Amino acid sequence: MLAARTLARPAVPRIRLASTIAHAAAAKDKYRVVVVGAGSGGLSVARQIYTRFKKQGQALNDGDIAIIDPAEYHYYQPGWTLVGSGLANKAEFRHPLAPLVPKHFTFISDGVETFQPASSSITTHAGRSLSYDALVVAPGLKINWDAVTGLPEALADPTSGVSSIYSYATCDKVWNDVEALRSGKAIFTQPAGVIKCPGAPQKIMWMSRDRFKHTARLEDIKVDFYTGMPTMFSVKKYSDALNAMRGERHVGGHFEHNLSAVDTNNRVATFKTPDGSDVKTEFDFLHVAPPMGPLDFVKNSPLADKAGWVSVDPGTLQHTKFANVFSLGDCANVPTAKTAAAITAQAPVLTENLVSLVSTGKIAKAVYNGYASCPLLTGYGELMLAEFKYPFVPDETFPWMNQSKPNRIFYHLKKDLFPAAYWNLMVNGQWFGRRAIFRPSFT
Repeated sequence: MLAARTLARPAVPRIRLASTIAHAAAAKDKYRVVVVGAGSGGLSVARQIYTRFKKQGQALNDGDIAIIDPAEYHYYQPGWTLVGSGLANKAEFRHPLAPLVPKHFTFISDGVETFQPASSSITTHAGRSLSYDALVVAPGLKINWDAVTGLPEALADPTSGVSSIYSYATCDKVWNDVEALRSGKAIFTQPAGVIKCPGAPQKIMWMSRDRFKHTARLEDIKVDFYTGMPTMFSVKKYSDALNAMRGERHVGGHFEHNLSAVDTNNRVATFKTPDGSDVKTEFDFLHVAPPMGPLDFVKNSPLADKAGWVSVDPGTLQHTKFANVFSLGDCANVPTAKTAAAITAQAPVLTENLVSLVSTGKIAKAVYNGYASCPLLTGYGELMLAEFKYPFVPDETFPWMNQSKPNRIFYHLKKDLFPAAYWNLMVNGQWFGRRAIFRPSFT
């Protein structure tokens, strides 16, 4: 579990930008704002920054905002759980990236080689130097498939019984493997440490178990949850409810067991325990949530903390050392869950502070309270809506409905509303989470 940190602002130097910026985009490879990463965080916050400047009467010139990302496609990753549950086709959750970037932005299809925050510049893989007045770092995180011995080979083998919802390439294999299992032992894993959407390993477990039940296979299949974490969830209210559900549904719970190796020939999974010993168990079906960590080009940069994440103030999202650098999403070291819902709360805060800095030389009073949400699918037609803030305490939108109790209304938010809101509003900078289309105001 991540420890909460103080929301006090760091002692960073103020910079004077308003008097020195006229037509920054006119200079070659010089931009008002550079956004690294065109995922959920990068696309949404870039749009919001442009809109905020415009509303303040400081409309940017075409090309003043640059987005850099080498990806060919943009993915709605929360949808991969739906694919693994047989509720959607994965093609619904992938779109070509370039058309999602507005034509009045500069889109650079390249990756970042190095950051030079002292000179307000970055260098791309192709050797191009980009300078900026303000930088937003939002490239996401790295999935370390190779950290589990034998896992990449197992995922590539259609007969291995091993699958994962954590990639576009493998999320549909989950459904195929669930449907193919007639009897035996089904194991679902979660690694220790930070991962994106920490509820997802359970979501697919509960959905698979429900599928086994409704197809009259559950009596012949034993479902077990092996997690590197000490509890079912980081928020006690939801953890207690999930643990009670686990007992009621006869799901085995193995805590502080971290998957280290997969032997597909013998169908054996090996787990490490805190004392360093190995625990081996046979499986017929194995769903793996792989270990994750910071991207190398972030981890090895001056922007990173000791763990490799971008070091920002957890309230303002401003870098703790470089005043004109901000970060949000999975790469930032904010002590909350790494979810799309967290981004919807972070983006307007970052936008307000960045635009104020560029306009006046000092950040605004916008503060992120750590809000994140994890829509926990617990079966077909039911969902537990976990919402929380710093320091992992509930912060619920519908407290009168007892959000630790699954219901059908929450299920349709996840299945129907959120994907539509994402593609039609969030990537356009027009979705603010539980505030829907209404941007929060900061005073």
